[in-house]
Amino acid sequence: MNARTPEYTRGQALAELLPRRIVVIDGAMGTMIQRYKLGEADFRNEALREHAKDLKGNNDLLSITRPDVIREIHAKYLAAGADIIETNTFGATSIAQEDYALAHLAREMNLASARVAREAADAAATPDRPRFVAGALGPTPRTASISPDVNDPGARNVTFDALRDAYREQAEALLEGGVDLFLVETIFDTLNAKAAIFALDELMEERGERLPVIVSGTVTDASGRILSGQTVAAFWHSVRHARPLAIGLNCALGAALMRPYIEELSRIAGDTFVSCYPNAGLPNPMSDTGFDETPPVTGALMEDFAKAGFLNIVGGCCGTTPEHIAEIARRVSAYRPRSRRDPLFSGLVAA
Repeated sequence: MNARTPEYTRGQALAELLPRRIVVIDGAMGTMIQRYKLGEADFRNEALREHAKDLKGNNDLLSITRPDVIREIHAKYLAAGADIIETNTFGATSIAQEDYALAHLAREMNLASARVAREAADAAATPDRPRFVAGALGPTPRTASISPDVNDPGARNVTFDALRDAYREQAEALLEGGVDLFLVETIFDTLNAKAAIFALDELMEERGERLPVIVSGTVTDASGRILSGQTVAAFWHSVRHARPLAIGLNCALGAALMRPYIEELSRIAGDTFVSCYPNAGLPNPMSDTGFDETPPVTGALMEDFAKAGFLNIVGGCCGTTPEHIAEIARRVSAYRPRSRRDPLFSGLVAA
């Protein structure tokens, strides 16, 4: 192995697959959950029957209270052609769960989510077509770089250490539940992402494990910057020390608006793979999914990305469904994956 491709204790098959073809990741979990029209009772079990706060909308909790729903959603994405499914853990940190007074259940949520996804992936896998589970680590509702008080620029509502501890707890449970890789996603604050990366490094070092890590940022508007102010290039250089298996962008924008930023990332991140899973266009409350784009529209846009040579991993974020993923998978299958450039002297540097 050379310096840019470590030997993984899990997920090695994914690292070996990426140079050979474009890999497909699943679509939106929240969009699919909305189709089930679940009520408050679905978010409660016997232990939560008398919980004082409303729980409807706490989708991560469904891995405990309605695992059948989450398993079925995973199965639909796998049937649509997804190679990677994400655990239902976008908001399953103790910090995010404080909003529901359920911080004490964060570990259980992550463990249950990983096990449900593992079962679904294993049921769909074949010797010729492995399926992978990505442990999803979301950004949390708090930001380490930006003040929540416009009158006090130095104010913060979370510390780096608190974020690291919350991500460590999440990652431990995901690892125990059987994930193949970690996905630090929807990053709007790079300092939050650094806390997650630090926690993952600590955990894997202590456990003697090495899993692939994918890092995915979010460009929030036409400025081409993430919320904490970094350009795509600055974001990449801030996290490249983690040697992620892939760097990418997701959420916030549809593919049409995301194109220049994913093109830039594809150009500058020469020593890693590139992932992209945009929203289904812009929000549209009149649409069935809440977003503009139909599967053929999203599929055509992602085919253009593949044709241009931008992609190694592709899928969908908010507003995308198994129908979107099936269309994307069909269209990008005809194209070769983006090639990484070998870093200088890579053949001479030990792993």
